[in-house]
Amino acid sequence: MASKLPTVAIIGRANAGKSSLFNRIVRSQQAIVAREAGTTRDNVTSKVDYDDHQFWLVDTAGLKDPNDEFEAGIQDQIADAAEAADVILVVVDSTEFPGDDERAVAKKALRSQKPVILVTNKADLKGALHDDEFRRLGIKTIIRTSAEHNSGVKDLLDTIVAEIPAVTQTEPDDVLRIALIGRPNVGKSNLFNRLAGKQQALVANVAGTTRDLNRVQVNYHQQTIELIDTAGIRRSGKQETGIEKFSVLRTLQAIEEADVCYLLMDVNELSTALDQKLAGMISEAGKGLVLVVSKWDSVEGKDAFTRDALAPRIANNFDFVPWAPLIFTSSVTGQNVAKLYDLALEIRDRRMQEPKTRKLNDLLQRATQAHPPAGLKNTHPRLRYMVHTDTTPPWFVIYGSNLKFVHWSYKRYLERLIREEFDYVGTPIKFSFRDEKQIKANKERIAQGLEPVTKASKQAKSAERDARS
Repeated sequence: MASKLPTVAIIGRANAGKSSLFNRIVRSQQAIVAREAGTTRDNVTSKVDYDDHQFWLVDTAGLKDPNDEFEAGIQDQIADAAEAADVILVVVDSTEFPGDDERAVAKKALRSQKPVILVTNKADLKGALHDDEFRRLGIKTIIRTSAEHNSGVKDLLDTIVAEIPAVTQTEPDDVLRIALIGRPNVGKSNLFNRLAGKQQALVANVAGTTRDLNRVQVNYHQQTIELIDTAGIRRSGKQETGIEKFSVLRTLQAIEEADVCYLLMDVNELSTALDQKLAGMISEAGKGLVLVVSKWDSVEGKDAFTRDALAPRIANNFDFVPWAPLIFTSSVTGQNVAKLYDLALEIRDRRMQEPKTRKLNDLLQRATQAHPPAGLKNTHPRLRYMVHTDTTPPWFVIYGSNLKFVHWSYKRYLERLIREEFDYVGTPIKFSFRDEKQIKANKERIAQGLEPVTKASKQAKSAERDARS
């Protein structure tokens, strides 16, 4: 099985400061959720990178309308958090004595048998209670925090990563995993059944019928393929309490597990913002992506002109993933369904390419000679050489000096040249820039018995400065 990232869920009362804590962790630790051009994001889920660990952080503050009674959705909320999460953070307001609501949350969380951490937030405020007042909740691990002043956040992160495995690169197996992603009722389960060749998923004309991940394995051209059908993700304001909200978690887990994702869009309801968001999530995760327009059979008077008119409009909405192929399908007639398998196999093969270092450096030399990277006075970036280090996704490391001055437009220029040279259609590619002066300085520090300067250590120092200020 492909590895998936651990999930950490934040639960508790609406006024305990869950969203503030979520934002502080994500912002202060520079979460790996790059804001791709053209995408929109909300504060529900974010990927966090801390101390050689990666995990999904989930804020459950949006599970219910703050104007509703607390009990309205709390049972489903906590039950699903316990089921989907690997670590549960119970956040309480340290200025208020724990009541029945807090006891209900703590009891449910502890019953899950998952690691539970009690976070007493707003500990900087006058009147904050001593930890002993909260021990009656039965949660042994207690961390005092102030999300507003970034106090205790590092201790909390250290406690979290002690409960989850460090991210390691697992050996891939020979199974090609394809996840069907999209909003509810766009035809994921119908396409899943058509691809599987049997009635595997429950299909109904009701948005949100699929609640969990349906799976089936098929054999196509001597290749074992596992199909993963996911619950649909609605716009944040449309998400219901409890179980549907946590289908977002399962979708994220499916994306992490998949090699290629089919992003389905109903041809009759082409919604831009949320589909862009999903495409951005797939790209950030480094997975292959195919834009699939479904229910093509339902378009009256369809012809090449209709398709040719729609395709540029869709491509323009997804110009931040210009490498993703676009295909029109119908699960009813079977139009282009077999081509989806062929596309997935092609994308897998392109992702597994291992370009020769010599060819990469010939390309880099031509690129820098044709368009030298701009910089500041006496600090022009120098790109010396490039190597290919990984395939899932394709990853390229460029060595040189003054690389922090490389403009994002120049990185896009290099990406375009690499895509043209090696045909990386259907997959994102990633870059890292390594400054040779910093590498040399770290070698000297290690020789002197000192800790090397890393991105994580710079972030920790920055967090300490924030806390002191």
